Amino acid sequence: MAEKMKRILIFSHALELGGAEKALLGLLDVIDKTEYRVDLFLMRHQGELMPYIPEGVRLLPEIPRYACLAVPIGNVIRKGQLGVAFGRWRGKTAAKKRREQLDLPADNDVALQYSHKFTLPYMPELPGEYDAAISFLTPHYFVAEKVRAKKKIAWIHTDYSAVAVDREEQLSMWARFDRIIAISDTVRESFERLFPELTEKTVMISHALPVKYMKRKADEFSAEGEMPADGSLRLLSVGRFCCAKNFDSVPEICRQIRAGGLNVKWYLIGYGPDEALIRQRITEAGMEDHVRILGKKENPYPYIKACDLYVQPSRYEGKCVSVLEAQILARPTVITAYPTSAGQLEDGVDGAVVPLNSRECANAIAALLRDRDKMGLLSRNCANRDYSGAEEIEKLYDLIG
Repeated sequence: MAEKMKRILIFSHALELGGAEKALLGLLDVIDKTEYRVDLFLMRHQGELMPYIPEGVRLLPEIPRYACLAVPIGNVIRKGQLGVAFGRWRGKTAAKKRREQLDLPADNDVALQYSHKFTLPYMPELPGEYDAAISFLTPHYFVAEKVRAKKKIAWIHTDYSAVAVDREEQLSMWARFDRIIAISDTVRESFERLFPELTEKTVMISHALPVKYMKRKADEFSAEGEMPADGSLRLLSVGRFCCAKNFDSVPEICRQIRAGGLNVKWYLIGYGPDEALIRQRITEAGMEDHVRILGKKENPYPYIKACDLYVQPSRYEGKCVSVLEAQILARPTVITAYPTSAGQLEDGVDGAVVPLNSRECANAIAALLRDRDKMGLLSRNCANRDYSGAEEIEKLYDLIG
């Protein structure tokens, strides 16, 4: 039997808290380990989700040079990885020049892409040969060049209508793969508009999520200590503190909801570069007692279970895993009308889509909070739907062949 098993390599960055990382756990969970031998290569063996790698998945040893890609360059030099440090320095310099040439806005992915591109010559080839190699997170250079496999597959998690990229360099990277997987139809469509040359290679496969794990974790403890049932309506948002998630707008939205007469408290779970900005906006809006930053949580599910309304106020998304998690836990869910929102939920059925504009967003959330029947309907519909995505694994099997 073992000789007949197909060998799959899945390559990713680490297993820190994040939507894509949870989706990776879901994928690892649903792959049939009796038919496929699954090797997982992580550039860095770190992150709160490391203990949850499913049984039957073989975690390959960490390789020091790959582990040097997300740490300060000074640390890389002290570890003696001078080639990697030089490659990263070249990438940083080239990215700055390229951003200026293309006149790209601040929200772009060129720095990360060039960091990987210019360190590629210094990275060792991964041992072994595979029937299929999957690069789960961009940039995808390493699977393209440093893995031996009959088929190579890359995953898209980003809405390409909302992120500025170096199209020429990205096209060169993506074109090296046999197939490209988008996490939703809207993500696929935005990708194909930017890269029409790759349309024939692209397919949509939704995230697979570890539903049993999530529901078990939701019952591990009570969130009442940090989200007390004090008579307020408890709103919750989970995600990285960055421009895309738009948490910096939450204090003003909360202020306007409260000005309309509703007693709400809004809790934020996450971490990231915009934390100082969010705290500044909380102070400016006078919401110190009503918008609470709970920080990084290894297990956010008891907090999701405890909230009255889950809100994803994003400026843009691929397909937001936190929204799916809230729906799996049967919470009424609101998302803003970001470009891919139509692929995230069914408006008015298992969630609500509200305007991105802060004032209109506040008005729409307030109207929903006042409509207890509608809130109950959204919750019941979520409870009756299957958000696991487990059936999507058959599409991946077809790609592997």
